[in-house]
Amino acid sequence: MVLDLRQLFGGDDRSLPLDAEFDLSDIEFSGAFPIKTPVRITGEILSKTGIVSLSAVLSVQYEADCDRCGTPTVKHYRFPVEKTLVTELANGEENDEMLVLEDMKLDLYELVLTEVVLAMPTKHLCREDCRGVCATCGKNLNEGDCDCREAVGDPRLAVLKQLLKDGE
Repeated sequence: MVLDLRQLFGGDDRSLPLDAEFDLSDIEFSGAFPIKTPVRITGEILSKTGIVSLSAVLSVQYEADCDRCGTPTVKHYRFPVEKTLVTELANGEENDEMLVLEDMKLDLYELVLTEVVLAMPTKHLCREDCRGVCATCGKNLNEGDCDCREAVGDPRLAVLKQLLKDGE
């Protein structure tokens, strides 16, 4: 969806409401396609005293297995998007707070896609304190300790374990 914003760059104080949904189900994150429902953007583009700004909120539902324990997890994310829209940068330098528009047109799909990709966490966890799975037996440690964890242990630490027993 491409929005023509010429009327907002005209100098008059105006606003353009935003309320759209985009299908990002074909976007791959870490070998999976976790966005199964449309991503929604709501907000407005406002022209005030010659400055055009975008103020919006993106809503995303992310469905994937936990990176530590493998439990299927659904998380809802809402994050703000604040940009100043310009036709060119005076100093030619990149600026994350400013979005340069070609021909005063905003490709809303590209904006949503970029913001979603940048905002998604690098680790998807079922909960912040997820304990993962036992490396030996594969039991989900969030459900309780396994029997093999203490028995096997790390052989490199056997000497230290023996020192602790001797000191008791």
